[in-house]
Amino acid sequence: MARRGAREVTKEPGPKREDTHERDRRARATAPPARQAAWIRDDGARTEWADAATTTATTTTKGRGARPLKTTVTPAPGERRPSLPPEVATEIRNAADAATALHKEHLVEKAEAAFGAYERNRFQDALRAIKPVADEAPRVAAVRELAGLAAYRIGRWREAARHLQAFDELSDATEHLPILMDIQRALQRPKKVAELWAELRHRSPDADVLAEGRIVAAASLAETGDLNGAISLLASAGASKAVRNPSTRHVRQWYVLADLYERAGDLPRAREYFERVHRVDPQAYDVRERLRALGAGRGRSGGSRRSRPAAGGSRTRARPTR
Repeated sequence: MARRGAREVTKEPGPKREDTHERDRRARATAPPARQAAWIRDDGARTEWADAATTTATTTTKGRGARPLKTTVTPAPGERRPSLPPEVATEIRNAADAATALHKEHLVEKAEAAFGAYERNRFQDALRAIKPVADEAPRVAAVRELAGLAAYRIGRWREAARHLQAFDELSDATEHLPILMDIQRALQRPKKVAELWAELRHRSPDADVLAEGRIVAAASLAETGDLNGAISLLASAGASKAVRNPSTRHVRQWYVLADLYERAGDLPRAREYFERVHRVDPQAYDVRERLRALGAGRGRSGGSRRSRPAAGGSRTRARPTR
């Protein structure tokens, strides 16, 4: 909610997928006091905004009202990597009620392997391991969630959408709606992005998730050529306000606004917002290069400058990220 939902202005058929390691390099959301890995979607065709949404594989308990359970990405040296949550293992066994006891344990082992692979950023391995589990236990929210996130991280948009839509039906969690928006953006479906954005606002998510969705919605508008609408969507919601203790979402939205203003030809405002980002974190994305370009008078009036985040964890992406 992503990509790659601060995102730098960067996001099957159609788009060419970018190498996973390159997407990870390009998508970290950056703001003190802590950095978090960013989810990102990027097909390599155009640069989009990197979105920080989740930092780990997430699982949920069964049923409507379930909430994602976060897990540690990198254990301390010698520390045992977290295992599949026992309640998820129980759900898988119960869902495969026609299977033998031995086969049920095989499915649990597959899910465990997928969970661990995702935490180690081995998204293809995670998807390969979780797919047979999703086929035999399609009503387990945690399984569909992991399958959707893994597919998203390797650019398999339709498969990711199918699993994440199922996850949404199985739980009332909203945190992956920006990712679903980003997938529809990758598939060049701006009307569907707008529909999901309206749904997200109606469901009253927390501030971070709402900011992710707003950035993806703005990116979609910008892609259709409506730069003024994209700027208005962010600025009218308070994203342009200066705050004393900015969070990661503030920094990302400032970066997006700066990029939009530069593309719209308003270089003074672009410089203002890039400077805000730089004051909070000089290493954020490519903010130093952007400021140098503007200071040297090389900002392009009304042009689209290909911007790339510095170093990244998702949308790898943030994604999320075109």
